[in-house]
Amino acid sequence: MFEGKVALVTGGCRGIGAAITECLAEAGAHVAAGYSRDKETANGLAAAQRSLGRSMSVHQGNVAEPESCIRVVQEVLDQHGRIDFLINNAGVNLDKTVRKMSVEDWHAVLRVNLSGGFYMVKAVLDHMTARGSGRIVNISSVIGSTGNIGQANYAASKSGLFGFTKSLALEVARKGVTVNCIAPGFIETEMVASIPEKVLETIVARIPLGRLGKASEVARV
Repeated sequence: MFEGKVALVTGGCRGIGAAITECLAEAGAHVAAGYSRDKETANGLAAAQRSLGRSMSVHQGNVAEPESCIRVVQEVLDQHGRIDFLINNAGVNLDKTVRKMSVEDWHAVLRVNLSGGFYMVKAVLDHMTARGSGRIVNISSVIGSTGNIGQANYAASKSGLFGFTKSLALEVARKGVTVNCIAPGFIETEMVASIPEKVLETIVARIPLGRLGKASEVARV
């Protein structure tokens, strides 16, 4: 389906990102998966995908740093000649009530979740518009719409992606680049696993299907 295409997935070696990487690689794309710290996990995922005959490379960087985003994009272009898809998936949480949240707690989450998406788009957009083709998908969260106690920074960052996505889509549609946003609910990932069991039970009780979502279900979208 995606033979000859190149996808760059930030945070592409764990959780939802790893599922997106696997899905795109299975469909025939070369996936350049970004990671920040866990080199062993990144290399392990790449080795597993290659053993299945799929094409994948890993690239270490930090989306919170504009220079790092530029370097990773250039690295992928140098190695593979093109970037057809950008999936802004990298995200962090640092949960505290607003009263207990420091200014740095606030900015640490927005730098990755919101500014990181902007930095990656800035790094790749000229390439996409010059070619007249590109697909950008920003991974937001239902929390960006509903809010959540103890997650004001996370909710603000994910809500910000809605406005960023809509504005960018209007700017680049006529240049052959589409921009969309996905807002998953509560998904079985390491981030959700850190939620206390009793709180998680309350969350699941409000989900019509009566269960958490699966990363593969988000990846398919």
